[in-house]
Amino acid sequence: MKKKLTAFEIVRFAMLGSLMFVAKYLMQAIPNIHLTAMFIAAFTVVYRGKALIPLYVYILIDGVVGGFAMWWIPYLYIWLTLWAAVMLVSPVLERENVSAKTRTVIYMILCALHGLTFGVMYAPAQALMYGLSFKATITWIAAGFWFDIAHGAGDFFMGALVVPLVGLLRKLEKIDFRR
Repeated sequence: MKKKLTAFEIVRFAMLGSLMFVAKYLMQAIPNIHLTAMFIAAFTVVYRGKALIPLYVYILIDGVVGGFAMWWIPYLYIWLTLWAAVMLVSPVLERENVSAKTRTVIYMILCALHGLTFGVMYAPAQALMYGLSFKATITWIAAGFWFDIAHGAGDFFMGALVVPLVGLLRKLEKIDFRR
């Protein structure tokens, strides 16, 4: 039987999702550079399956603020791919015999790969929504290649913050805020 969310968890995850949105909003002047992948990776390491809650709170807020238009639909699955990748590798990486340096590098690479492939993952929805041919879809991906390079590079460097954020979240988890 699955354990129900407590009121405290609901508030925590709503705040974490809101934090993701605010961080993205504050960094929007720099195209494709943001903390979203870092937050998703860290939340997934600490909260595992429950990390989907702040992820989809973030996506929902993004839609409310930006408008539930065509651009928003791929967000429903694109960010899920990073969550799934971290779900797969983190149990191995979070063992005591894996150094923080190794974990940091691997999380940086995961975040970078996600950013680098963002346009490719976005392309199927773009093709379906706008009736693009295969050739037009490839052209669309190629046209956005430099944005994906910037996205991947930004996510690579932001990925260096995953391990410190995981440590902070784990410390915060030990504090009883309900007193």
